[in-house]
Amino acid sequence: MTASEKAHALLDGVRKLDDEWARVAGGLGEPELRAPSALPGWSRAHVFAHIARNADGLRNLLTWANTGVETPMYVSAEARDEDIEAGAQHGVAEILGDFVASAGRFEQYAAAMPDEAWAREARNRQGGPVTGTVVARMRLSELTIHLADLGLGHSLDDVLGLLGPLAEDVVQHAITSRGAHLPALRLAGGGYEWTMGTSPAATVTGTCGELLAWLSGRSDGSALDGAVPRIPAWS
Repeated sequence: MTASEKAHALLDGVRKLDDEWARVAGGLGEPELRAPSALPGWSRAHVFAHIARNADGLRNLLTWANTGVETPMYVSAEARDEDIEAGAQHGVAEILGDFVASAGRFEQYAAAMPDEAWAREARNRQGGPVTGTVVARMRLSELTIHLADLGLGHSLDDVLGLLGPLAEDVVQHAITSRGAHLPALRLAGGGYEWTMGTSPAATVTGTCGELLAWLSGRSDGSALDGAVPRIPAWS
């Protein structure tokens, strides 16, 4: 599969989850939006504001990959945090409208990307190189994990179930993001297998959602089978 073909498959998943987020958002009122999310210190409004700014930030990275002009994801870490906090204070209609508009901007820009641009590189917030295709995977991962963080009835397994085979990509993205903290290990779940290191000494098994919860710091791994190593908290 070419970089472009993979990107378009990932974007199909992004559109599917954007639709699910919009469906969920349509049923929220002021009390539900101000209620705590599963993320410490963040209300559901904060999660929506984060997802909106993430869409714009990742569109910046697609612009960088497409044009070759350096376009950082955010002006700074401080500006990112300030934008999320400010966005979370807006009214319900503005918060939900912001989510829909930002998701649309990302989808529209991605749909217009030339095929060859998906293999070109930008740099993520940590300064690491990411191709346009990886940027699409980053967006899919954010939508997946944070939909469950809203605490509105979606488990990670529920969300991954909406994605079919793209669930493998979301778990792989978490593994790649956490690679520096993972020992030689084999993970298995949902009919997929991921191997870290050349000679893993142990295998850890569970559902894709259980693996993703552990990798993303949403669980301590107690739901998994096998010798689950301790990894630092997600940062």
